[in-house]
Amino acid sequence: MMTRSAGVLLLLLLGLCQAARHLPEEGNGVDIDNIDEINEIDDIPEDLEHDDSVDVTDSILSSNNGTEEILWEGDLVAPMTRNAMKCWNQQCQWSKKSNGVVEIPYTVSRDFTRGDTQKIERGMQGFHSSTCIRFVQRSNQRDFIAIVNKGGCYSSLGRTGGRQELSLKRGGCVFHGVIQHEINHALGFKHEQTRSDRDRYVRINFGNIDKAMTYNFDKADTNNLNTPYDYASVMHYGPRAFSVNGRDSITALQRGVSFGQRNGLSRMDINRINALYRC
Repeated sequence: MMTRSAGVLLLLLLGLCQAARHLPEEGNGVDIDNIDEINEIDDIPEDLEHDDSVDVTDSILSSNNGTEEILWEGDLVAPMTRNAMKCWNQQCQWSKKSNGVVEIPYTVSRDFTRGDTQKIERGMQGFHSSTCIRFVQRSNQRDFIAIVNKGGCYSSLGRTGGRQELSLKRGGCVFHGVIQHEINHALGFKHEQTRSDRDRYVRINFGNIDKAMTYNFDKADTNNLNTPYDYASVMHYGPRAFSVNGRDSITALQRGVSFGQRNGLSRMDINRINALYRC
């Protein structure tokens, strides 16, 4: 039979074991003396953890509603002085090193939680695994991308020189597809439905679009890099982008296709990056 003192000791040991189970594991990068840091990591909005149902265009346009930035095509920082896929004299492309790698320095604002930063880095990794693009943490490079938490999801077009902001608003933009969409803008790519040959593949239903927003559907003089139109591109608007009445603003002319995806870079997006940067 267990003695009273032995029973008390057993209860104390059980209590210590239960408490230990709730402590962060050693080596996970969390300072257990800094309770604010622990709370910050745990306090990741639920919608940032489950983004399988997030449409890229819907998320971007919703997050940018009311932003103070002057944006073209919904998420491109204005003014634009060059074409997204046509970089004259390669001035809007990021430079390639002698080893064939295109290094793009970046910084991430401290406004983002560790969970946010991990998602951003996973978005970058998708470029690493299939192209010659490599994002590297900035040390003292002059030209770099500053990833910030501002009033929406938006980016400049290609390399602008110096510090250029790429905004991923927390709670609305930190999704894999959105991250890769904005990064692709920073590489020099516009939206798919602005291609010079888009009228062969989609119909723009201007009657369903606010007249003040129709400029977002202007065609551009694009260099299409000898690649076919890609309904699956992460750069393609969803079917009801800028719709004023809930009806489709874009209709595919090819049967059985869908667009407005959420998964990130398509195979053709990857091919175009490799073509533009000669990977």
